[in-house]
Amino acid sequence: MDSQTIVAPMTPSGVSAVAALRVSGAHVRDVVARLFGNERLENLKAREACLGTARDPQSGKLIDSLLYIFFEGPNSYTGEDVLELYPHGNPLIVRDLLQAIRGLDGVRLAEPGEFTRRAFLNGKMDLTQAESVADVIHSANRAELENAHRLLGGALSKKIAALASQVKDISARLELDVDFAEEEADPDFAGWEARFVAVRESIQQILNSFHGKASLSRLPLAVLYGAPNAGKSSLVNALLGEDRVLVSNVPGTTRDFVEVRLFLAGGEIRLVDTAGIAAQATDELDALSQKKSREILEEADMKILVLDGASRKCRSREGELASRHSREGENLRTSTFADMTNNADLVVYSKSDLRASPDRNGASPIPDGGLSVSSKTGEGLDALRQAMNASLFKQSADAEDLWITSEREKACLEDALAGIDRALDLLRNNPAVELLAFEMQVVRRALQSITGEISSEDILQSIFAGFCIGK
Repeated sequence: MDSQTIVAPMTPSGVSAVAALRVSGAHVRDVVARLFGNERLENLKAREACLGTARDPQSGKLIDSLLYIFFEGPNSYTGEDVLELYPHGNPLIVRDLLQAIRGLDGVRLAEPGEFTRRAFLNGKMDLTQAESVADVIHSANRAELENAHRLLGGALSKKIAALASQVKDISARLELDVDFAEEEADPDFAGWEARFVAVRESIQQILNSFHGKASLSRLPLAVLYGAPNAGKSSLVNALLGEDRVLVSNVPGTTRDFVEVRLFLAGGEIRLVDTAGIAAQATDELDALSQKKSREILEEADMKILVLDGASRKCRSREGELASRHSREGENLRTSTFADMTNNADLVVYSKSDLRASPDRNGASPIPDGGLSVSSKTGEGLDALRQAMNASLFKQSADAEDLWITSEREKACLEDALAGIDRALDLLRNNPAVELLAFEMQVVRRALQSITGEISSEDILQSIFAGFCIGK
């Protein structure tokens, strides 16, 4: 392992209240002495937050008054001596501090993922846990984040270790039979098939839990659609809590779909406000806008039909439009409220604060199955968020207690599965103990590769190259 000390920012570039930098390696104590003075080094205590004034070791120029914490190896993230510094989040300060540390002998800028790589090489975590660090950082929803924390906590490592131990026991018995093959009669394979099948089922179960990162990283898409002036844009603004989309009483204000990001309890989603869909386009631009609205609807994970709840005719209009379009011989599939209602995952009746004729309990009646909301008063917004969350994150709620996301781990499991299948075929058709022992060694090595017990420099490079520099 590289003996040089490494340094890198742990926080993204840009202005912030506080930034963070990490230094790891044999020269950490020297960094403390050169930045803060020898007296600070003499009183340095592990895991104690200290306030100090950092100065450039070359010029003596003040860099910043900051907080720093020393972690003595092996009780640190990397297993080495580690120094974490928390200056003010001015990019100029971060740059000066970084350059001052890099200018010291034996210190260089860290490569992507090098801190976590050193943690793996120093036995602080195995390879599945190291890979899960990136998942913890980049998880797009709550279920993914919880799964990433389970992986980081070693849940998969324990499963793989138990499975590898099973295979190791089988391999040891088979290799013993090989060693004494000339002294004994043919080995007794009774009961071996059940053990092989049990290993195969365990491997297949873990393999079946694979979820590709491409599908996991895609944010769910919810699309609001309906007639012009139904209150879609106002609803988007109300859900966001800010005026992000232009709102007007003039129908047709929204000419193109507008996409925003909305945080729900389960995670972040893409929320789209579309141009109003009417029975007949008013002009060529309106026709194009409606076409785009229908196209984005085809991609939606959740279609939310917004109807003007202040109009008493909001229900009867769908029948009138359907009848009129039937007489005109037009395609009803996408252009009528009847089909729009049928295709909707949720129907929302807007403008509840303007609805007339409240019932005896003071509530404004709405058709069954709809959700009444008011962008002005906030009525129904929490219920709408809950309905969206339940629909868009229902798969995560019903998912496995643990799943893998690494293509590398998937490939290793496939190699192990192929090996156990070959072993089963041999056991049933040509039970040569030497061949069985060889195949079980293949299975064991494939499983050990998952946790990094067996690994190569190329594999480590490919894994950690995708990490950010500060991790």
